[in-house]
Amino acid sequence: MPKIAVLMGGRSAEREISLQTGAGVLSTLEQLGYSAFAADYDDRFVDNLRERKPDAVFIALHGGAGEDGSVQAVLEWLRIPYQGSGVRASAVAMDKWMTKAIMHAEGIPTPLSAVVDLSTLDAGLPKMPEAIGCPCVVKPVASGSSVGVHIISEFADWEPALRDAASYGERLLVERYVGGREFTVAVLADSALPVVEIIPNDESYSYAAKYTPGGSTHRVPAALEPAMAARMQKYGLDLHRALGARDYSRTDILLGDDGQPYVLECNTLPGLTKYSLFPEAAAAAGIDYAALVDRLVKAALSRAAVAR
Repeated sequence: MPKIAVLMGGRSAEREISLQTGAGVLSTLEQLGYSAFAADYDDRFVDNLRERKPDAVFIALHGGAGEDGSVQAVLEWLRIPYQGSGVRASAVAMDKWMTKAIMHAEGIPTPLSAVVDLSTLDAGLPKMPEAIGCPCVVKPVASGSSVGVHIISEFADWEPALRDAASYGERLLVERYVGGREFTVAVLADSALPVVEIIPNDESYSYAAKYTPGGSTHRVPAALEPAMAARMQKYGLDLHRALGARDYSRTDILLGDDGQPYVLECNTLPGLTKYSLFPEAAAAAGIDYAALVDRLVKAALSRAAVAR
């Protein structure tokens, strides 16, 4: 059987989630009969891969270099195939502002937003963009798992939110708040899976709600009119294709109180922990966790001839 390196860990704020995903993938690969080993994304990961010569790498990283195209570029330089999107799609999708531009170009509805840059704070913190107003959402332009995300319901929360979010990146996305229900659309290969509704048990789908048992309830398939479910699936698939994503992705969507869907972002390296949304969507389509991991590994191996 092929030898697979599961690349996990790293130094991003999402390290612990990466380790959870990596552990699940590694155990499953071993059960499937692959020769698999864990590779921490540390200063020696390139040497480790050169020494052990895997046939493919399963990227189980979250955030940072794992999702912004950096690791993908290194693996292509090493000529080792991997699952998921390539360098360009990973980099663009990780930048929420660039993703917004693509959504506007493709006619995909998304909340009004602006970017504030905190790289020069000598002149003080920037003011809230007037076009966005309050309430609004502040989040780092390049992060995931709801890290550094703040919902601002009053002006007094603006500066504290900026200071906290800035610890995860200098460029922040300020987005008009949309009240309503939360959904996600998973894409596997070139097909949209059943829509998942996320019902958080706190005020928003926070980091704790995502990765703490009982933090949220997931309903799949979502309780939606068939036409609305199909519309959300189309938006997820359209964004996946527009970004140039491959193998799999997951797009987050809000169904506003006005009855209109608003697309937030696309994750090109979805989490595969036991609490993650992507495996639930796959299961609803009749694809269990082991089959999902196997399909993703085989997608990487199918590119081996080209990579080498």
